[in-house]
Amino acid sequence: MKIYTRTGDAGQTGVIGGRVDKDDDRVEAYGTTDELNCHVGQAISFMDPAVYPDLLPDLQQIQHEIFDCGSDLALLKPELRPYKVTAEMVDALEVWIDQYDKETPDITRFILPGGGTVSSTLHICRTVCRRAERRVVTLARTQEINPEVRRYLNRLSDLFFTIARTANHREGIEDVTYIRSAEVFRRKS
Repeated sequence: MKIYTRTGDAGQTGVIGGRVDKDDDRVEAYGTTDELNCHVGQAISFMDPAVYPDLLPDLQQIQHEIFDCGSDLALLKPELRPYKVTAEMVDALEVWIDQYDKETPDITRFILPGGGTVSSTLHICRTVCRRAERRVVTLARTQEINPEVRRYLNRLSDLFFTIARTANHREGIEDVTYIRSAEVFRRKS
C-alpha cells in the first residue's frame, strides 16, 4: 500500500460518504481528535508501569475510543453505518473520574497545569480535548453529528484533569494553586 495517494493535492479529502475541503468543520473536528490521540500516546510513553498499572490500560482503551470519535465525526452520511460512540462509553468515563478523584486531595481553588511530566502532558490532553469539543460544537451547528461524541469529549476532558492530579499525587508532587483564585470548588463529600 502506498502512503501517498495524491487525491488531496487539490485541497479536498475523503470522508465516509464523500469528499470535503480539508478546512471543513468536519475535518477540523476529527483532525483535533487525532491530535488529542497523539498527546495521549505521548502521555502513555512517559508513564512508569509500576506507578500506573491501572491507568495505562485505561488510557490505551481511551485511545481506541478517541479514534471512534474521529470515525463518527468523519461520517458524512450517518445512514451508511451505525455510530460507534455510545452513552455507555460516557458512563464509563464518569466511573473512572470518580475512581481516580478519590486518590487526590481536595481542591477548592483553580490549579495551574503542571507538576511532573505525566501530569503536564495530561493537562495538554485536557486542553486539546476541550478544543476538540469546541470544534464538534461548531460542526454540530451546521451538520449532523453523533451527539454522544460531544458528551464523550466533554467528560474526557474532566477525566484528563482528574488523572493529571492523580499523576502528581502518585509522584508526590503537590498541585500549584492559582494564587488569585477564589474558592470555586466544593470539597469532596
